[in-house]
Parts: sequence; C-alpha cells; structure tokens
Amino acid sequence: MSGAAAARAAQRIPLSYVAVLVPVMAALNIVGGFIISIVKVPIFLDMIGTMVVAVALGPWWGALTGIITNTAGSLINGPVGIPFALCNVVGALVWGYGIRSFGLGKSLPGLIVVGAVCGIAVQAMAAPIITFVFGGATGHSSDALVAAISAAGLGTLQASFIGGLPGSFADKLIATFVGLAILQALPSGLTAGVGLPKTDQNGVLKYVFIGLAVGIAFLLIAIQQAGAAA
Repeated sequence: MSGAAAARAAQRIPLSYVAVLVPVMAALNIVGGFIISIVKVPIFLDMIGTMVVAVALGPWWGALTGIITNTAGSLINGPVGIPFALCNVVGALVWGYGIRSFGLGKSLPGLIVVGAVCGIAVQAMAAPIITFVFGGATGHSSDALVAAISAAGLGTLQASFIGGLPGSFADKLIATFVGLAILQALPSGLTAGVGLPKTDQNGVLKYVFIGLAVGIAFLLIAIQQAGAAA
C-alpha cells in the first residue's frame, strides 16, 4: 500500500459519505440487474455500484453494498438472487483490495487484470451456488450453455463454472470501467489516495473506452456461445 493510501486508510470515513454512497450504489446495482432480467443477455450489471463503493470507501463497505443489493433486489427480481450476495461480497473484496492495497487501478493493464480476476473469483463463488442451491439452472440466459457443457460430459459444478465464465469476464470488466467513470465524477476528496489512474480526464476516458471494448468483446463471445447452446 502506498504512503498516501495508507494515510487515507487510517482516516475515519465520514458517515455522510457512507449514508449517501452505499444506498445510491446499491440502487444502481438493482436497476442494472433489473434491466438485464428484461433484455436477457448473459451478464448481470448488478455490481457496478459495488465496485464504486469498494474503491471509494473500502472493500467491506463494498461488501455491505453487495449484500443490500441482493437482499433488497429480491423484492423486485425474486429470492433467487439472495444466495448470490456472496458473489457480490467476493467482487467487493477483489476490487477493494486489488485497487486500494495492491495498486491495480493505476494503469489500464492493472484495471483489466483486476476486472478479470474479479470475473474468475465471482464465478468460482457462483458455480457451487448454481449447482447445489439451484440444481444447475437459475433462469439466467447462461443456463443453456451450462446444460450443453454438462451434457457433453462435465459435472454440473464444472459446467456451471465454465459456462458462466465468459459472461462473468464481460460483466466484471464492464463494471470495472463504468465504475472507474463514476469514481472520476465523484468529489476528489472521496477518491484521493485510493490508487486510481494519475492522468487527465481524456486519459481516463480512453481507459474507459478501451476497457469497455474488452468487456463487450467477452459479452459477444458469451452471447454467441449461449445462442449456439440454445
């Protein structure tokens, strides 16, 4: 952790920041998840706010945002999302510690790496939930691909992990770079010393566009695979 980040970590986070940012970002997650439930593409968009809070306030505040997202979101999307609060917690920890403690948010490659690691970690958490809680199917658009992989001879647990991986990569990369854009729009005092890119606004926008392009490429792969399996 850099000296600036360590000094900031020691500071008490004003409760006014927490009281505003956590519920607003949880609401953003819920809206994103609701949109995806309508358009039926193999991503989730329910962790953008988690990324923002985990980086701005700390990983455990991000984890709280994720838990609120999945519990409150069940009122809209049904109880299927509640067990996946664990996935939101994992994502918060990867983003929060990866960017704040390990400095992976300072460069474009680092941001892509932390997004990809988040995709793997979250999918590793999701696969056993999909398998043992829901029997391999949750009603998500990736279910057909999971079923096809399972039919090819892999067990449900492995199929759930592999089948959801392209969509998880896409989802977490998109969340990372949309979250970066939101973080850049927040007051500078809220993000000082957390390890974001040290560049001007145009540089950050370039990072965002490139990162989103990578995420969308994985999304197209996920859509193609889901379509082929359907």
